[in-house]
Amino acid sequence: MSTHHEHRSSDETVAGFDVAAAWLADDPDPDTRAELQALLDRGDATAVAERFSGRLEFGTAGLRGEMGAGPNRMNRVVVARAAAGLAAYLRARDGRAVVVGYDARHKSDVFARDTCEVVTGAGLHAMVLPHPLPTPVLAFAIRHLGASAGVMVTASHNPPRDNGYKVYLGDGSQIVPPADAEISAEIEAVSALSTVPRGDSWETLGDDVLEAYLARVAALVAADSPRDLRIVYTPLHGVGRDVVLAAFAHAGFPAPEVVVEQGDPDPEFHTVAFPNPEEPGAIDLAVAAAERSGADLVLANDPDADRCAVAVPDGDGWRMLRGDEVGALLGAHLVRRAAAAGEPLRGTFAASIVSSSLLGRIAAANGLGYEETLTGFKWISRVERLRFGYEEALGYCVDPAAVRDKDGVSAALLVAELAATLKAEGRSLVDLLDDLAREHGLHATDQLSVRVEDLSLIEAAMTRLRDQPPASLGGRDVEGVEDLADGAGGLPPTDGLRYRLARRGRVVVRPSGTEPKLKCYLEVVVDIAGNTAADVAAARRSAAADLAAIKADLSTALAL
Repeated sequence: MSTHHEHRSSDETVAGFDVAAAWLADDPDPDTRAELQALLDRGDATAVAERFSGRLEFGTAGLRGEMGAGPNRMNRVVVARAAAGLAAYLRARDGRAVVVGYDARHKSDVFARDTCEVVTGAGLHAMVLPHPLPTPVLAFAIRHLGASAGVMVTASHNPPRDNGYKVYLGDGSQIVPPADAEISAEIEAVSALSTVPRGDSWETLGDDVLEAYLARVAALVAADSPRDLRIVYTPLHGVGRDVVLAAFAHAGFPAPEVVVEQGDPDPEFHTVAFPNPEEPGAIDLAVAAAERSGADLVLANDPDADRCAVAVPDGDGWRMLRGDEVGALLGAHLVRRAAAAGEPLRGTFAASIVSSSLLGRIAAANGLGYEETLTGFKWISRVERLRFGYEEALGYCVDPAAVRDKDGVSAALLVAELAATLKAEGRSLVDLLDDLAREHGLHATDQLSVRVEDLSLIEAAMTRLRDQPPASLGGRDVEGVEDLADGAGGLPPTDGLRYRLARRGRVVVRPSGTEPKLKCYLEVVVDIAGNTAADVAAARRSAAADLAAIKADLSTALAL
């Protein structure tokens, strides 16, 4: 029996090498050809199998993954096939134009050029942004230019070895079902890359699109709001710096101090372990600069500048605000500012199911609609009459009429406007958070995130939780379990579980859509006994203890 098994494995290896050799003949990139040829020359069956045993799935996040040769990696073959599939999808629906943007990661410019060649070869009009720019500029350009679709080449905050391909349709929102499956089917139908026609008549746009975006963003800030604020800013080696500085200048703010070590685009992100402002240590250089300069505020973008992180002085040090805190502050700011102008806010606030419930309380107290969506701005941006939406992963949509996606540039400007307004009143962002806690109860959130090498571990953990749900977490009884795969609460089905805990607690567990992580989102609500600062501080301590206890029990239940 073992001999037969070995013989079968040998046959599979030969077959795998044959498939790889065929890929090699189709690959236009000398770098990935050399990589794959070296693996074949070494007879490295394991490495070849990793690249050819599956393929990057085209879904609602488009494509994202490690760069390298083969269908299970990001490379020029995969990108060109994706572009051909998208072009075929658009042609079948009378689509005419695609606008393409790209960041400063390895090969982003090459992937953008390939996309333009394939789109043009398919008889459509391709327009490419003039240089590496933030994702929200691309999202803005789609509607500004009346394009049928948009493509952004970026892996956002993923590690340096990754890249990605984010697809929007003409409404300026990311694709959702069934468009993702329909585009994926068109990609599957693409035969050898050599049969895909290419053109060279695409249009390279000028900076007028960027100028239109900057004018729109600057106009979000009230003309008469205070501007006295000292800010330290980091783009985390991404493409945000020049656009953010221009936006602040257009809006009349003093120029933020840029963290020099992280100011230039750097696809290796050499000062951080992960180029994600949520990760421990990522904004340490910015905080150190703020301490030296006596700044009022730290702002950070992720590498494609669609997310915004905020850190504030707190006691003797600095603390980074959670995305849920910034989301509540921005919602409250929009309400406050409209009231001050005598123009009550209209529309709907929205947040994802893993975000805090505080924004819903703020909306209800001010006569606004509120909707909860699945994670991702592809869902948030589609809420009818959306006025403001956010998700806890530092994503905020403050101007959905112009950018139907998260936008770290406009969010940074509005946070600065709020901070400057409060400073002029002798108050701070922390003071406003305390006010919200007094009014609505202290909503405290935390996250447990487990990164794995083997994705099957995540699947096994989700199966365990479904088969053996915990009876209590952190001393709070589990009063209800919703399997989000069943489309709980009228939402589209997704892989996740929501636990409703006693005393207004909540836990959501879901696999990450973009990284090899299992993510757990925790929330507790603590009523405040009185109105003093000491009462709020006591509630915060109580909530922190509750969250720690829930997190400990959850870690045990996950068994990861």
